[in-house]
Amino acid sequence: MDVLVARIGKPHGIRGEVTVQLFTDAPEDRFEPGGTFRVEGAAVTELTVVKARWNKDILIVGFEQVADRNQAETLRGAQLFIDTAGAQDDDDDAWYEHELVGLDARVDGTTVGKVTALRTMAVQDLLVVELADGHEALVPFVTSIVPEVDPGAGFLTIVPPAGLFDLNTPGSNQAPDDGDDIARDSAGAPTDPPADPPADAPADSGPGGTRD
Repeated sequence: MDVLVARIGKPHGIRGEVTVQLFTDAPEDRFEPGGTFRVEGAAVTELTVVKARWNKDILIVGFEQVADRNQAETLRGAQLFIDTAGAQDDDDDAWYEHELVGLDARVDGTTVGKVTALRTMAVQDLLVVELADGHEALVPFVTSIVPEVDPGAGFLTIVPPAGLFDLNTPGSNQAPDDGDDIARDSAGAPTDPPADPPADAPADSGPGGTRD
């Protein structure tokens, strides 16, 4: 499956480098020299990383196929994808969003809802679970609360602290503290307010979807 890793922003300098808006928790891994992306939204269909560096909180990337600022300008808004088929993660406790979405959420063996999304936050990741009554619960994706994830069997197990499923119900004045009051990319860097990724293009929220 192809997952969206980044969207190219404005050119940086005159040597073809560009800024990128990240949709991955692991930019150092994804943007290693030699890393290749499938491209949508530009004349080129593939880009290969030559170098990547941080300028304060912004990732600056140079590609093999882009030699100058004019070429970099033609990439503005292009989306970068990787194919996760057959990918091996060093962390056995790391998950992609598409592996989690659709799983039954079980408490003590009973299905209480279904996972609909994984939100990658600066402090911890949150599972979005649609409960049987139609309300959404935000579940910290940590081992103590989500001790079992079994995509093959189609479920994950939640051990909810008292009141967890009541945080987002109507009339509740509580919300889980995700530590992310400022709009940030999934690497923790402040972002411009871009358009959301297309619904059919899952973001690379793993292996950033990692339980602590």
